Amino acid sequence: MDNIDIKILEFIQEGFPLASRPYAAIGEEVGCSEQEAFRRVISMKKAGVIRRIGANFDSRKLGYVSTLVGMRVPEKDLERVAALVNCYPQVTHNYQREDTFNLWFTLVAQSRKELEQIVEEIRMAAPEAELLDLPAKRVLKLRVRFDPSAE
Repeated sequence: MDNIDIKILEFIQEGFPLASRPYAAIGEEVGCSEQEAFRRVISMKKAGVIRRIGANFDSRKLGYVSTLVGMRVPEKDLERVAALVNCYPQVTHNYQREDTFNLWFTLVAQSRKELEQIVEEIRMAAPEAELLDLPAKRVLKLRVRFDPSAE
């Protein structure tokens, strides 16, 4: 990544431009063309630097429920179980951690019953894993901003 990539990452994590030509706005902000800004964003997405670009909604205000799930998955099964979890469109976040519970994901669904059904499906499909369903008692929202220039 060079300085322009870093500037793009800093700019878009503060708020993706809501414009008819967002990549023109990005390019103008960081000092490159619209096409170059688009090419760089696509390249960073393919490289896994950018996971997704999209809006974040308050699912509770839309009538949805959510839960955090932690799994203790044997290392040899981790890739398969992560792929299984990723098959569910209700999974909004899925990440590996170096801890006893090494796979964590968030589920958002229209009802607690739907969440429980998905958790049970995953439990049945991955019997080698221990699973914790941790519904939120209280929601805390933290604003996270990553420093793309940090190594």
